[in-house]
Amino acid sequence: MADTLLDDVGGLLREAADQAVLPLFRKLGDADVAEKAPGDLVTVADRRAEQFISAGLRRLRPNSVVVGEEAVAEDEGLLRHLRGTGEVWLVDPVDGTANFAAGRQPFALMAALLDGGEPVAAWVLDPLAGNLATARVGEGTYLDGRPVRTSEGVPAAGELRGVAMTRFLPPASRDRVRAGEQRIGELLPGQHCAGREYLDMLVGRQQFALFWRTLPWDHAPGALLIRAAGGVARRFDGSEYHPADEGHGLLVAVNEQVWTEVREALLDG
Repeated sequence: MADTLLDDVGGLLREAADQAVLPLFRKLGDADVAEKAPGDLVTVADRRAEQFISAGLRRLRPNSVVVGEEAVAEDEGLLRHLRGTGEVWLVDPVDGTANFAAGRQPFALMAALLDGGEPVAAWVLDPLAGNLATARVGEGTYLDGRPVRTSEGVPAAGELRGVAMTRFLPPASRDRVRAGEQRIGELLPGQHCAGREYLDMLVGRQQFALFWRTLPWDHAPGALLIRAAGGVARRFDGSEYHPADEGHGLLVAVNEQVWTEVREALLDG
């Protein structure tokens, strides 16, 4: 029997978007939005979508564990499962909640599957653009059902295009990024939706993305998508990114040489 996991989870994310997220877009009331922490928003759509997705994933894999962003907000102990045995799901029910709450796009629904502590499959859905990216270790990355590879081309450093999320960077790192900006062709302001940044690398709109905060549900799906498509996702020091690792700083690029050029331009100073 064919393994339909990629399609099954992709379909589940589409259902969650259609039933729990999109009906509330630009229709949220004041009581539908709250702060989990200063500046960290959650909406009724986040909670409904996580419940919907989590229930569906448990039906698909009855012995699996679901670690969702909103569940972790209530119980940080759930993060211990990311280093555990068996199958563990990471779920971001609405990535880009601030955008969603303000009635802006983009936002995304994301999931990743870990098996024995290692990421093995990933899904990122932008429901408004209609883009669904999926990946499985050993099988490559698919965008809207078609195989996709990140660019193997290496523009000159002055022609590179990407995003550097500087808001949470330490002052010294922020200063290095700003000093190196002139060596990059175009440093984008960022879309406040990690899922869309990863999708834009897959479709060729940008060649890199630099982040400081690396919450696992924000980056485990996208990092696997990029790696399975031929790209690179590493910490600033060059160590491979793993969603269970604590720490900060992540540079993702469409290929090895772009990663090196961006690090030299923006981080080495």
